[in-house]
Amino acid sequence: MRNSFRLLPLSLCIALALPAHAEEDSENWGLCPIEDAVPAFEDAPVPDAAPGSATADRADQPTDIAGDALNASEADSTVFQGNVELTRGDQFLGTDKLTYNSDEGTYVAEGSVRYQDTGMRILAERAHGDQEADAHTIEDLRYQLIKRRGNGGAERIELEGDQGALVGSTYSTCPPSQRAWELRAKRIDIDTAEGLGIAHKATVRIGKVPVLYVPWLMFPIDDRRRTGLLYPKIKLSSRNGFDWLQPVYLNLAPNYDATLNPRLMTQRGVQLGGEFRWLYPGGKGTFYGEWMPKDKLPEREPGRYVDDPELPTKNRGSLRFNGVHNVTQHWAARANLAWVSDTHYLEDFSNSQYGMSAYHLASSAGLYGRGRYWDSSLTVTHNQLADYTLSERSVRYDKLPRAHLNWEQPLGRWFETGLNAEAVRFSHDIRNEGSRLDLKPFVSLPLEGAGWFMTPKLAWRYTAYELDDKLAAANDGDASPSRSLPIASLDAGLFFDRQFNFRGESYLHTLEPRIFYLNVPYEDQGGLPLFDTRPMTFSWGQLFRDNRFTGGDRQVDANQLTTAVTTRLISQEDGRELLSASFGQIQYFEDSRVTAGSSPPIEHGKSAWVADLGVSPSDRWSIHAAYQWDPNFRRQDLASLSTRYLVGDTGVINLGYRYRRDLTEQVDLSFLYPVTPNWSVVGRYYYSLEDDKLLESIAGVQWESCCMAVRLVARRYIRERNGDLDDSLRLEFELKGLGSAGQKSEEILSRAILGYDRDDLYLLPPSSVNAGNFDNSIDPIP
Repeated sequence: MRNSFRLLPLSLCIALALPAHAEEDSENWGLCPIEDAVPAFEDAPVPDAAPGSATADRADQPTDIAGDALNASEADSTVFQGNVELTRGDQFLGTDKLTYNSDEGTYVAEGSVRYQDTGMRILAERAHGDQEADAHTIEDLRYQLIKRRGNGGAERIELEGDQGALVGSTYSTCPPSQRAWELRAKRIDIDTAEGLGIAHKATVRIGKVPVLYVPWLMFPIDDRRRTGLLYPKIKLSSRNGFDWLQPVYLNLAPNYDATLNPRLMTQRGVQLGGEFRWLYPGGKGTFYGEWMPKDKLPEREPGRYVDDPELPTKNRGSLRFNGVHNVTQHWAARANLAWVSDTHYLEDFSNSQYGMSAYHLASSAGLYGRGRYWDSSLTVTHNQLADYTLSERSVRYDKLPRAHLNWEQPLGRWFETGLNAEAVRFSHDIRNEGSRLDLKPFVSLPLEGAGWFMTPKLAWRYTAYELDDKLAAANDGDASPSRSLPIASLDAGLFFDRQFNFRGESYLHTLEPRIFYLNVPYEDQGGLPLFDTRPMTFSWGQLFRDNRFTGGDRQVDANQLTTAVTTRLISQEDGRELLSASFGQIQYFEDSRVTAGSSPPIEHGKSAWVADLGVSPSDRWSIHAAYQWDPNFRRQDLASLSTRYLVGDTGVINLGYRYRRDLTEQVDLSFLYPVTPNWSVVGRYYYSLEDDKLLESIAGVQWESCCMAVRLVARRYIRERNGDLDDSLRLEFELKGLGSAGQKSEEILSRAILGYDRDDLYLLPPSSVNAGNFDNSIDPIP
């Protein structure tokens, strides 16, 4: 049987081979002109609109051939001439002349050979091959990637079965008129069966200057994982010296792998790190560890380790484990474990103030369940001291174990009932220990209408302890103290709104008054221990809570009424909230005498006024302010102001001020300001007025074109817990779509400049928020 004519497998070879070692296409290409190395073919169908456009369906699609003239008299060859077009699914091949010998299975395409599919376009001078031997050659070609940015060419492509070679190939993400950089390879051998490519004599050029030469490089051309070297991380600092980390990836099995991270720091020594990951239908997990047999840093700076009886120079390391296993549809086992070898470790192996802010490491493991009306857990938690400036006494209690249950569901037509329950065994190496049972059953009557709501609620809180001998002796010999008291509250509010027009625009204005009454009788709780309880920071949310303490060791006594009002201005055109203003205050009808630690009782009278204001006069301006004024002492307790202005399509300016009485006063200015479409300046000035000390300063300039960026960033930041500052200078060259050289600065700039990426407009960096870590106690612990 004769072979039927098929389209050439060009896209598989070119699209995978040339840009195979490029980075994922997540760059900003907004500066690029609308210019293609291979413009769209007028006679080719739109790839996405072609029938059977999915590449997996190509084998099932017929091949259609059309041309202006057909001549079958040339030595058993069929010749198509004039606007020859072949289509199969999403593939299109056009040429001026196509000669096909069905007996021998050979073909020759000459004159403006054009190929297109959903991934790329190719323009070549000539293509010929033997279908019987599955051998093909394409000469003098240019290509344009479609699904991602990239273009280039090759002198020749040779294919034979699963093997292939590209001779004299090039690749770049730059447009042809602005060739800022280009990757060239003398030869690239391709093995599609193994999914591997080998580049010979590859050169990266910036302009016409070669800046990197690689004589031999093996890389993958598909999604199959393989053992090999990953891109190294190279840094230079006064603390570590020349710092080289070379990841080695180990593909152990389809569902688990490992990465070894040998690291050389010329000023400190050698470190070995590793990561092991696994995945199976019921769960997944990651284990990570670092080990340094000998660290020279403590010997160079012994003054920083005066708190340690001996310098931590040997066997320094850390371990981390995170895993989850789904037991049933409603239950899962989770673990999040962490350990460091010494209290200086986080400071010595981190270059950010966030890495040094943790004074303890929490490790937890347990069984978690969730249903329609309930959630529950049985866990253990251990805390390790990670700050050498503190003592073991400051570490939180371990919970060995902790069981909790939250249940709430409708009761009949009108009521809702529920239970918050917790049982904990508190353990500590130095402090006294004990156990606590905390129960809080409740019933509520939620009522609401179109413009109002009212929810009366009645709860009972019972807390009982079993204390060890030392703690019981300090409590007049009472080893089993308890507390039992009712909690009554009423939460009610109204909604008023009106529509109006102003300067041709339609707006919705709302007025939302709200009251919250709380009544809890006083019970002397001085005989109860303080395991995990502290006063909450006074804020807007606390106006509507039934307790001003975290944890379960204290329940506030109260006879108080919160009155508050919120007003909003909303654009009817796009739903944007232009204005939101809230004011509230608590009226204490009696003294609130229950205290925790050094917190004073609250006298009857009025609390501080709490005000919260948000203004968005345009889609570029955003202003938020919070203020607390205590009329009893005629003083401000809190003041904060944050503004953000978006400059053009890429720039942003942030200004913030934060003040809390007797705690902190800080100013924070950060910006990314585009001077021209290509040039921009970045900076941050973060200063503590309370301590008269710089916290972080950044100044830099960056140049960015369509396919290339250069960043020079100077940074001064807190390096040690004692407040000492360090300086760094980072220079980075980025070839978009290929990679970067130098110390990466984008991560630092994204964290320091809110909105640096223009989609990163969060109050906290996303990386600092872990959805898997939450506190579900009756009164959460901050």
